[in-house]
Amino acid sequence: MLQSTHTSREHLLVFINGERHEVAGLDASLTLSDYLRLRLGQVGTKIVCSEGDCGACSVLVGRVEDVADESRGGDESGGGKLIYRAIDSCIQFMYQLDRAHVVSVEGLKRNGLLSPVQDAMVKCHGSQCGFCTPGFVMTMAGLLEGEGVERKETLTPDELRYGLTGNLCRCTGYVQIIDAGCSVDPGKTARLSELYPDGPMVDVFSAHAADDVLVTAYDGRTVAAPANLDAAIAFKAAHPGCTVVAGATDIGVQHNKGKIDPREVLCLANVGEMKGVGQADGRITAGACANWSQVERSIKDLVPQFYDVLTVFGSPQIRNAGTIGGNIANASPIADSVPFLFVMGAELEIAGPTRTRRVDINDFYTGYKQFDLNADELIARVHIPLPTEAQTLRLYKVSRRRDLDISTFTAAVLMGLDGSGETIQDIRIAYGGVAAVVLRLPKAEAFLTGKPFDESVLREAGQLARSEVKPITDVRGSADFRLQLAENIMARFYFDCAQKAPV
Repeated sequence: MLQSTHTSREHLLVFINGERHEVAGLDASLTLSDYLRLRLGQVGTKIVCSEGDCGACSVLVGRVEDVADESRGGDESGGGKLIYRAIDSCIQFMYQLDRAHVVSVEGLKRNGLLSPVQDAMVKCHGSQCGFCTPGFVMTMAGLLEGEGVERKETLTPDELRYGLTGNLCRCTGYVQIIDAGCSVDPGKTARLSELYPDGPMVDVFSAHAADDVLVTAYDGRTVAAPANLDAAIAFKAAHPGCTVVAGATDIGVQHNKGKIDPREVLCLANVGEMKGVGQADGRITAGACANWSQVERSIKDLVPQFYDVLTVFGSPQIRNAGTIGGNIANASPIADSVPFLFVMGAELEIAGPTRTRRVDINDFYTGYKQFDLNADELIARVHIPLPTEAQTLRLYKVSRRRDLDISTFTAAVLMGLDGSGETIQDIRIAYGGVAAVVLRLPKAEAFLTGKPFDESVLREAGQLARSEVKPITDVRGSADFRLQLAENIMARFYFDCAQKAPV
């Protein structure tokens, strides 16, 4: 049982298209798309890839957020409003949606009439086979919602192309779809808060914000969604083999492909202490459950290089769900964020039953999918130092396509020159996709320290870097290709810096 002084509930509290649902038993472990289709008969939400890649299953999820001060993270005691964001419902589980309002494509209609977005798709011939259409409609509706700020201008083609990165169409092509999005007048489009007033739902969510949720099905399957960090740690200590879920962007795929079927789940979606992103004292502190969209907005002006990487990190739907803590704990050797965190010397705040400790992320990984985290511990926060004005940061991602693709190779380089601007005073280099874990390159770093910053030195460092990595051949690239990238990236770094590209 959860060890907490909070009220305990044996069901999830979810609103769907304005109607309250109390979800219990095995239904708590269904994906959202299955619940909509199989339990409610709302089959407008389509399932195609079951991986979160095609976006046909996109829906909007509204949660209580304080728009004025997102950095307060996890404050759902009142005064907030529902902010809607598009997610892929095929890889979102019902237990992640406690105290959320889901709007499916059926929920956009008003008085039986199509919404302006739906109507525009019809008039602009933006649909052919129609399977992808509901996802496009929902994502465009989310773009019109914005970030809780009233939109006065129509969406631009560039905004639509970026916002629809996670939606694929193979019939119509994108011209008519973009035309449909551009033709919608925001001033004539009802906001979701008009269709479904925030007040009643926010009141219900606020009244239950302190509830711990523990749902047990008849077959013993257990889902816990604690309201605070202490209760989450207590559950993990009592169930050391449980599956910990934050954004589920990876676990959801594994579940849909039949690779995992967890019997005990610890869902962190309600843990307020693990949410939010803030900045102070030259560093960013992100709750482990802060999603990538939150991090992206917070980092945009502070670290443009990292922001650029995040804009091609999955799709908007993935970034609205996936979390920074999940990316770290997944321990992938090609995790896009980890090389940056390595060179910045990010610290992981790890909480357990008796103590909280900090671990330099460079010391966190001990082997493939292995790390310094005890069975009764959770990553609570990530503390990321910001680059100083004297440092130059460059981040690199190589993949088969630009958007929505897994990396073949990643790299981060952080360099500081001496007062003359000609000698390398200190440098940190991290590569991903070249070993079982993301690697720092101590030999290349030691070689470059104290050397002049010129092309020949960086090329020699590239040859040394090549000797420090042991890549494999897989579907994303050969070992030889990755070895060449490991060498070439140092020359690329030189030319990028010599041209004084923005930090």
